[in-house]
Amino acid sequence: MPLAKDLDAYLSSNRDRARDELYDFLRIPSVSARSEHNADTARAADWVADSMRKIGIKTTVHKTKGHPIVVGEWRGALGAQTVLVYGHYDVQPAEPLELWDSPPFEPTVRDGKIFARGSVDDKGQLFLHVKALQAHLATRGKLPVNVIVLAEGEEEVGSEHLANFIEANQNLLACDAVVISDSSMFAPGLPSILSSLRGLAYFQIDVVGPSVDLHSGSYGGAVMNPAMALARILATMHDADGHIAIKGFYDDVRDWGAPARDAIRKLPFEDEGFRAETGSPSLFGEKGYSTLERVWMRPTCEVKRPSQRSLLTQNQRASLWIQIACRPG
Repeated sequence: MPLAKDLDAYLSSNRDRARDELYDFLRIPSVSARSEHNADTARAADWVADSMRKIGIKTTVHKTKGHPIVVGEWRGALGAQTVLVYGHYDVQPAEPLELWDSPPFEPTVRDGKIFARGSVDDKGQLFLHVKALQAHLATRGKLPVNVIVLAEGEEEVGSEHLANFIEANQNLLACDAVVISDSSMFAPGLPSILSSLRGLAYFQIDVVGPSVDLHSGSYGGAVMNPAMALARILATMHDADGHIAIKGFYDDVRDWGAPARDAIRKLPFEDEGFRAETGSPSLFGEKGYSTLERVWMRPTCEVKRPSQRSLLTQNQRASLWIQIACRPG
């Protein structure tokens, strides 16, 4: 048979079964941030492990001080390269529940799309890779490369134990390439291979003022309000054209060059559709770059508010997190 027809035939004939399996996976409330869901998160790890064992992939569930890490291995392609597929089986909390049109852990199809917590971050993508491996092994009995699948359960809470696991298991995880199973196709019918993802760095700014809350009618204008001081600090981080004004911020940022930018411009993309997706009245960003270039090629410096529990009364302290997202230098 031609290269893909056997795979297409297998996937088509097993479509309903695969869908039901995905729904079972999505029904597990593997919320890594909530201790009351620890058993569910462990159950999701076992589900991933069992799904790989059933298709002939050697799989081990590794305990950590947090949630388990699942590693699957298929090493039957002698002399071929090794590809590591990374994904995660944990999900974000579903609250506020009243904003959902259907239960978050009961998959529902609307307009041809599956709605459930984790359907696109990241259970759906991780499941897709496992099903692709299954299709190859079922139809051809082998894979063209050696494959390692690493699925963790703490991505949504910062992957606290992943780095130590990788450091301690370098030989087990040695590979020639890594495929991150936590991304998307650019558009329906247009598969995408992403060359990099933004890395993140955080720091918190605390501006501390008076020791007690002050009434603006009695003290306003005579004492600096920490919130106003913080606003002035934040205003220095960008100029009017959207450039980040922090000294040295762009020093190690590489230019992708004209060929990459030309290729990006040829993609089927419209600013208006992107704007509508965000719900914003208009788009804004670094001058001299298109929307896709801004989100794919350029670093960003954004502001996030800490949790309410970490704030004192506004007039006593003002706090914000600064999030730096950048491409590899």
